[in-house]
Amino acid sequence: MEVITRVFETYDQAVEAVKELRSLGLGDNRLALLSKGHQNEGSASTVPVSDTENPGMGTAMGAAVGGAMGAAGGATLGLAAATLLIPGVGPVITLGLVGAALLGVTGAAVGAKVGDTLEEELGEGFSHEDVYLFEDALRHGKSVVVAYAEEGEQAAKAREALSRAGSLDLDTMRDNWWAEVRADELDHYRSLGRDFQSDEPSYRKGFQAALHPNRRGRSFADCKSELNDCFKPDDLNEAFENGYDRGATHHSKLSETNKV
Repeated sequence: MEVITRVFETYDQAVEAVKELRSLGLGDNRLALLSKGHQNEGSASTVPVSDTENPGMGTAMGAAVGGAMGAAGGATLGLAAATLLIPGVGPVITLGLVGAALLGVTGAAVGAKVGDTLEEELGEGFSHEDVYLFEDALRHGKSVVVAYAEEGEQAAKAREALSRAGSLDLDTMRDNWWAEVRADELDHYRSLGRDFQSDEPSYRKGFQAALHPNRRGRSFADCKSELNDCFKPDDLNEAFENGYDRGATHHSKLSETNKV
């Protein structure tokens, strides 16, 4: 199974994308649409947002399922709906519970069968390194579509369908995201008397590393062993560590600004 995740500028584009994916034979238990612009505030429940948090919070999510039906202006596509409260993002409607796994909500679909398994498989296949990017897209009013497709022909057709529907290029989104935060980071680094231009690649790697769901709220020292497994020894230099600290501060500020 291949997990395909794409971002759309508008909710309507995302809805059309899900319809196209259905025409390729993807069942409702393999599709999800997430959006920040179509919430029913009265149906929100707080759920875990990290793979390291306790599973089994599907009970809390279960209270929202059904209560959030119709929260997307009637365009639920027939998918089960729930409202997530995501720190740093705010309330997010998810149509199709597999979408909860994208944001690390591993216990969200207890009782909702996904293929032949329950919640144990929900997080598999997602690029957790990109979670911050999808969160940023949701904060900016964009919509996210998630699809579990069979590897090979179905996955290839699904990617083509999502492109036709107007999905945004993730590499471009990643560069645009960095452009938004770069000015503040450049000023900060220069205030330390350092050369941002030469150190930027390492600094940026460190900044993004701190935004990984499993590292949030953890210091560079606490994650050093894990980082050694994920990066080359030469990557973990002083610029990387400085960027990591700033990335952690950045996420903390976002969580404070977008309290749930």
